[in-house]
Order: sequence, then C-alpha cells, then structure tokens
Amino acid sequence: MSDHIVRATADNGNFRAFCATTRDLVEYARECHNTSPVVTAALGRTLTAGAIMGSMQKGADDLLTIQLRGSGPMKGITVTADSKANVKGYALVPDVILPANSKGKLDVSGAIGVGVLSVIKDMGLKDPYVGQVELISGEIAEDLAYYFTSSEQVPSAVSLGVLMNRDNTVKQAGGLIIQALPGASDERIAALEEKLSAIPSMTQMLDDGKTPEAILNDILGEWDLQILDTIPTAFSCNCDRERVEKVVISLGREEIRKMIDDGEPVELKCHFCNKAYDFSQEDLQRIYNSL
Repeated sequence: MSDHIVRATADNGNFRAFCATTRDLVEYARECHNTSPVVTAALGRTLTAGAIMGSMQKGADDLLTIQLRGSGPMKGITVTADSKANVKGYALVPDVILPANSKGKLDVSGAIGVGVLSVIKDMGLKDPYVGQVELISGEIAEDLAYYFTSSEQVPSAVSLGVLMNRDNTVKQAGGLIIQALPGASDERIAALEEKLSAIPSMTQMLDDGKTPEAILNDILGEWDLQILDTIPTAFSCNCDRERVEKVVISLGREEIRKMIDDGEPVELKCHFCNKAYDFSQEDLQRIYNSL
C-alpha cells in the first residue's frame, strides 16, 4: 500500500478527520539519516503529523513547519510540509540510543526531554503564524493534541505511531487526527473519546491490514462518515546545488577565503535529506570572486 492520507468528515460536518499510512516515507527518512530506532520513531511520528497538517493548508504555496526542541539527547526535530503533503525533516542528533521505557517501548519522550513545540505556518503573509506550547509528554501525539486545543482552540485527538522490524527497518507507520468543529456537542466529543480509548494503537491496526479508510470507518462509521478525498504523501526535498551554493555565499568572503586557503574541496550536506554537494577549490574561488 503506497503512502496516502484520507480526509473525511462525520456527524454532519461537526468533525473532520485525517488518517494516514506513511511507512515508505518514514523508512526513506531512516535510510537518509541513518537514524537509531528511537529517533526513527520520533522523526517518523513528526513526519506523519507534518504530512497531515500540511494537507490541512488551503493555499497552494503554504508551508508548515513543526519544530521540537528539548533537553533530551536527541535535542530536537524539524519537519516541513507543503499543502500537497510533501514532507521532509531531520533530527538534530540522529543516533541516540536509549533503553526501553517502563512499558517496554521505544523511549521517545526520554529522547526529546523537556522542551517546546512550535508550529510555524508560512501563508505568504508579511509574517508567518507561530504557535508555541510547552511539551507535556514528549510523545509528540499528546503534545500536538495540546497544541491544537490551546493554540488553535480546536479540540483534537491525535494518534501517531511507528512500528519497527527486528532489523530496525520500519514495518508500519501512520497517524490519525480527528478534530471537533464548532458544531460538535459535548456528548459527541465524550463519545468519541470513549471510542478512541477502546481501539488498538495506530500501528497495530495498520499491521492487522486495516487501511486508513477502514480505520476511519471503525471510529466514525456510525456518524455519517463522508470520505472527501485521498491524497498521496511522500518524503520530498527540494534542495539543489544552487540552493546550497547560496548557503556558501551567506558565509561571507572571510569564511570562504579560509576554505580556499585550506586547499581542500568542501562537502556540504542538506539538513533535510542528507544529500551531499561537493565544492571544488575552483568552485570556491569562483564564488569568492563573485562577492
């Protein structure tokens, strides 16, 4: 099954729902950054959330960024997505190794630690919208649910998961976001919470062979579920040599002069996809002369 997001409404439009399967894009990110299992889980959850939240945007050129910064050994995560659900991201420290938590699961919370979640929306205005909340658990799904409720005033249920194989590749990954819109009654919200508390984990449902459509039907099928559309999602980085050269230029003449004096070629890597770009001494001299 290729990665995709299903968008739907229920209860006569009082709820909107997004359910995604993202195994391929999370595995691609793991390969790009050679992440440890706990970082794969943390980055995979954030990439999945980014893809879904990106698809919520209305403008064709809108960009959304999720940043996690914490006191844990991973330091933080940055994920960026567009409105077509193209997503990219990286962890500041990709090779963190931690023992399992008290439940025998990957200790994502311990890897992130205490810190801040920021959501930045660039909608082409003079200044981007920035919403920021303290991390309440470091498990990412709970933190995003808290962000939606406190910063955007939209009560939301968020479930994110990454299931690993024994060889540390990604077996399953996906996510679910259900939001109560202004017409939703307190009784319906309470009933939804009860339903969600009784279902298996996101990755368990995917591993059992359920599609995002089937998962949404299990949860919201009795409430006039309406599937709106299905959109593909993928890890996609738009870096190229020209963009990376601009980074070199931004260092200034003094720093570039030092690189030239070292007499060695320089390799720069894209933070998001880890692709390497080589700049020869001739390249550096050309850039230096152009400044």
